[in-house]
Formats: sequence, C-alpha cells, structure tokens
Amino acid sequence: MTQDELKKAVGWAALDYVQPNTIVGVGTGTTAAHFIDALATRKDEIIGTVSSSEASTERLKSYGIPVFDLNEIDSLSLYIDGADEINLALQMIKGGGAALTREKIIAAVAQTFICIADQSKQVDCLGHFPLPVEVIPMAQAYVSRELVKLGGRPEYRKDIVTDNGNIILDVYDLLIDDPDKLEVAINALPGVVTVGLFAKRGADIALIGDENGVKKIIRDGHEKRVAHHK
Repeated sequence: MTQDELKKAVGWAALDYVQPNTIVGVGTGTTAAHFIDALATRKDEIIGTVSSSEASTERLKSYGIPVFDLNEIDSLSLYIDGADEINLALQMIKGGGAALTREKIIAAVAQTFICIADQSKQVDCLGHFPLPVEVIPMAQAYVSRELVKLGGRPEYRKDIVTDNGNIILDVYDLLIDDPDKLEVAINALPGVVTVGLFAKRGADIALIGDENGVKKIIRDGHEKRVAHHK
C-alpha cells in the first residue's frame, strides 16, 4: 500500500469510534482529511464538529458538516487527529501543519483522543521530526536563544503565520528522552504559545496503518489488528 492508502485506511478505521448524536473533534493534515471524507458519509448521524484549523473547517463545511466554536459546547467525547511522530507511549510531536495550539486545546477538552497515522510516523524516541513551537513574533529571538540552551537548533519557518497570528520555530537536533519534562520547560518560556509535544496529554488510542492493514494500540501498550477499511 502507498503512504496515502495507509492514511486513508486509518482515516476510515477511525469512523468506527464516532457515536451518533455527538460532536466530533477533527484535526488537521492529510490523514485527518481522509477522516473528514469518511465522516461525510455519516454526517446526518452527528450533531457536528469542532475543528482545529481553518483548512479543516473549510473541508468540513464543503461537505455540509456543521462546525462549532469550542466555547459553544460543554464537553467533547472524541477527538481524531494525526501526528508527525508518535512513540510507544502514544506521546506525539504535532504541528507540521502549524495548527498545534488549537490541536492541543481540543485534545485537552476531549474525553478520548485517537491518533491516526501511517507506520512511518511510529518511532521509538521522539525528535527525528523537528519539534514545532508556536511563538509570539516579538519573542522569536529570545525563545530561539532559550531553545539553544535546551540543546536544540531552532529555525524560523518561513512564510507561515498560524491561524492565531503567530510564527513557528522548528527545533532540530533534540533527543527527546523525557517528553513530559521538555514539554513543561518549553511551555514555561515567556512568548511561547505552545510546543508541539503532546506528552502529558498523549493519545488514548492509536490507529497505525502498515502493510498488513490497521493496528490498534491502546495507551497501556495493548495492540491488536482491526478490520480492514476502504
């Protein structure tokens, strides 16, 4: 299977977790886009969605799927999103699509967070993918210096402004052997909006697409195969 076929497989597999008469949190990126396509086939069964980016909002609305502001709802049972990297503890690096802050907010609200990804995103240790950090523009130089002190090599992501009006620093050369500790340290820097480490609030379930189909991994390490989807 091609990488896109693997992404499609997990996007459709996630549809099994959508319950009728609920509001579904929807993430950002190419894998999440496949989930949106799948969700459109059941749009009349759900109340609507909460979206983590303008791009996903546009795709949802193009299918006629209602999109709510997170402030308009009291609770969110399910959030479906991809990852740039995910480890065996279901901690992730996210933010390749520059939507990390909104993604982290929705993940914090959701009762269940399901990560959908192809096998290339699964790693033993986080940090091969550069770690995105959303930063208020006036703090770029200061935060960059502090990230160097933490062992990283930050690079400004050119021509990108987040949906919140901020910039992204991508941090290379980090060996993230303690994701929880690093997440706290970077989030504590003045000027940082959020870091794309999803360690303290990782995924509850991961659906990983590989050459054999889709495998389901639960946070406690349990793994099993799930039925093949389109």
